[in-house]
Amino acid sequence: MKYVDNKVVLIGTGAVGMAYAYSVVNQGLADELVLIDLNERKSRADVLDLNHGEAWAPHPVSVEFGDYTDCRDAAMVVICAGVAQRPGQTRLELLETNLRIFRDIVDRVMAEGFDGIFLVATNPVDILTYATWKFSGLPSAQVLGSGTTLDTARLRFNLAQYFEVATTNVHATIIGEHGDSELPAWSAASVAGRSIHRRVAQHPELQSDLDRIFAATRDAAYDIIDAKGSTSYGVGMALARITRAIMRNEKVTLPVSALLEGEYGHEDIYIGVPASIGRRGVRQIIELDLDDAEQAAFSQSVASLEAAMAPARQDGTLPAAE
Repeated sequence: MKYVDNKVVLIGTGAVGMAYAYSVVNQGLADELVLIDLNERKSRADVLDLNHGEAWAPHPVSVEFGDYTDCRDAAMVVICAGVAQRPGQTRLELLETNLRIFRDIVDRVMAEGFDGIFLVATNPVDILTYATWKFSGLPSAQVLGSGTTLDTARLRFNLAQYFEVATTNVHATIIGEHGDSELPAWSAASVAGRSIHRRVAQHPELQSDLDRIFAATRDAAYDIIDAKGSTSYGVGMALARITRAIMRNEKVTLPVSALLEGEYGHEDIYIGVPASIGRRGVRQIIELDLDDAEQAAFSQSVASLEAAMAPARQDGTLPAAE
């Protein structure tokens, strides 16, 4: 790859983009952060505002307003641009409009010779990450989405509140579509070192509480969007966590949107699964030992995404599988 070691270009400076930008600066995750947005006046003000916090950042981050030529030597391009989800609207309903936007964005990035890592946040994130891979022509390892990283953080928080333990003592993962068909991998989950399955076996009444906790996790975005118009802080921090894993070559496992090539019995689909993340993006997909019900639910989630993608594949908006 040909890039500046720790340069990040952010495309889209709305609520999610700026929550991410703030997290990058506040955590000192890059040496250089470039903002690109159609609203130049507002974005230049964001640049100034962020730079005013440099004195208190753990690592100085140079923040600038730029253009697509800045992608030429960037280590990462993070895409938060697109039409936002409206109250009552599903993520999949955003697809047609955002596909057109992404075709233009990715074409302009690649025209500059970009050879770094794309990180996608715009919804529907799984399909738009797949589209970014197809539009860019980059190896799939260099294209990933936020996937179910935010959903997993929500689940861990909710379980920590229920069991009255630290969030860091909760190990549980949401997999599948970042959306209505996602599912919790309870068979691989534990709280304070005790497996969820063992807890349920000893206390069967716990399952109804877990079902309620998952429903609250899955539907959290709808409640937040209805109340304040968008989600931003949680996903911004999730994107920052992925960025840290890449920039520092952590090889940590995070539930991102990654390409399946036979894992979990599926292929040619981007979907939220645990993956080892390092300096070159997705190092490997981690296959959890799902039980039969979880595998069936995961396959249904794949089918939901494939059905949503079908019209765009048929009309040529989204390149079909090779």
